[in-house]
Amino acid sequence: MKKEELIRFEEEIKNIFLDKKIKSPVHLAGGNEEPLINIFKDIKKDDWVFSTHRSHYHALLKGIDKEWLKKEILQNRSIHINNKENKFFTSAIMGGILPIATGVAMALKRKELKNKVWAFVGDMSAEMGIFYECTKYAGRNDLPIVFIVEDNGLSVNTPTKEVWGKSKSKPKIIKYKYKRIYPHQGCGVWVVF
Repeated sequence: MKKEELIRFEEEIKNIFLDKKIKSPVHLAGGNEEPLINIFKDIKKDDWVFSTHRSHYHALLKGIDKEWLKKEILQNRSIHINNKENKFFTSAIMGGILPIATGVAMALKRKELKNKVWAFVGDMSAEMGIFYECTKYAGRNDLPIVFIVEDNGLSVNTPTKEVWGKSKSKPKIIKYKYKRIYPHQGCGVWVVF
């Protein structure tokens, strides 16, 4: 799909929204067409794509029919487009799709399949703990997943750097090792009442 086609689709959705034919929120994309077109050149038909609330471009580039997508948006599902046939799933929960995407990557590895998982997040989600947990887990387990951070510099309408603040220094962390005496829970003896 070409840049102009993506832009035309979002313009059409914008006009339908302005005509009050869509009752739910819509999150339109724009300005990121070229980077996405380049990324999707590497995404294969059998790969899994996990997206965000701003998923229209991702869906179209994954090969989802634009009339099907438009129908979903008109049925107020813009922020949670899911299409099993195209292995395309989204979540409106900020960062909420990441553990699912990581789990699918683990399943692909265990089944020794060649597919990859592609997980998209915004720059706000990339600052959250769930992003670090998933990327760390994926790295430690050599999972077939690629994380893509779409950085527009904004968390809703506030600059992301302003939301999270600037680091003045590295946090002070004390780490020590010990051998525990008791198990994780209880005292190591079964007590029958």
